[in-house]
Amino acid sequence: MSTVIKVENLSKQYRLGNVGLGSLGADVNRWWHTRILGNEDPYLKIGEENNREVIGNSEYVWALRDINFEVEQGEVLGIIGRNGAGKSTLLKILSRTTGPTTGSIKIKGRVASLLEVGTGFHPELTGRENIFLNGAILGMTKDEIRRKFDEIVAFAGVERYVDTPVKRYSSGMYVRLAFAVAAHLEPEILIVDEVLAVGDAEFQKKAIGKMKEVSEGQGRTVLFVSHNMAAVSHLCDKAILLHQGTIRCSGQTEVVVEEYKMMNTTKEKPFDFSNRLVEEKDIFIENFAVLDENRIPVNECFMGEKISFEFRVWSKINTTFTLRIAIFDSNENRVLAFDSADVGSIFNINQASSKTINCIVADNINLKAGSYRVNISLKRGAIIYDHIVGAVILQILEKDIYGFGRFSFSDMPIILKRHEWN
Repeated sequence: MSTVIKVENLSKQYRLGNVGLGSLGADVNRWWHTRILGNEDPYLKIGEENNREVIGNSEYVWALRDINFEVEQGEVLGIIGRNGAGKSTLLKILSRTTGPTTGSIKIKGRVASLLEVGTGFHPELTGRENIFLNGAILGMTKDEIRRKFDEIVAFAGVERYVDTPVKRYSSGMYVRLAFAVAAHLEPEILIVDEVLAVGDAEFQKKAIGKMKEVSEGQGRTVLFVSHNMAAVSHLCDKAILLHQGTIRCSGQTEVVVEEYKMMNTTKEKPFDFSNRLVEEKDIFIENFAVLDENRIPVNECFMGEKISFEFRVWSKINTTFTLRIAIFDSNENRVLAFDSADVGSIFNINQASSKTINCIVADNINLKAGSYRVNISLKRGAIIYDHIVGAVILQILEKDIYGFGRFSFSDMPIILKRHEWN
């Protein structure tokens, strides 16, 4: 396979708060040093790393710094990282909507980009007109677009609105049509940002299937940015992890995704109940804990061990309520949920009092080793009255739960159960 994208020593610098250098003298100074004297740009010697969590001392920041990678034809490359890591900047440079400060990019073939809702669409034009407009921008002839037209509209599911101006579309309809155009008009390289998250679950599944078909069946290249690690793992052959504008890790998708999870696990902290702002709530969750078999609060346990959950609820009024626990893995998949309403448990509480409630799970929670986020909710009737994300970050440690000397279950489902074969 041939290389279709080659990025060498790519960097992008921005000046915070202003457009341009801010003065004619600075513009002339840069022009004189670089164009006339042939020297290095003096403004490239300043600037700080792309760390959004600290207040810097310089007004210049490197959104990207010394990025190098290659993408082969037919490859699906995942680009992952925390918000502000430089993913969207990289895609904008690859899509030629902005230029690099230093470095070079070599691209072989036509590029179709889907970077944000409504990219390349004119709001006053209809869906039909925008399909032909986008096709023309991609270099397609009118006959080529016409042959693909029905397939595009059917995939997007906007048949009824194809002759309606797209300014009247919902964000989901925008994304459906924009992705359908980008994927069906046969670009050699398809670039897709997190924009697919706007679509519903059924469309996301369709879109991921289409990207896999485009790469495997038609030999085209896909660059895919997402915070959904399950989608990245399923779709991508290789991945790049960006951190503060630099490549922290690259290679096989499983290795890069695992590095991303570990990076986030070390930063994720359980909820601090002592700092709750609850003055406006009539009833709220005052405390929550995961308990081991000895009723001791824990934030880690071995696979297959028995645990329970304990709530302490405070109320200013006489009322009834229900409680819910939802457990998410590192891919943001909900793997377990316990809802008191589902089993008919509705609790009463008196005015100006607290109540302790336990959720006892009938069987051991045989989750695979890893990090899990426990979210909790309190409902009054159908209304979620109190909701806490990451009340506990629960670490499940490896254990030989089957008794046959096997500890690692990376290729197994998320929940393991003891079983026998006869």
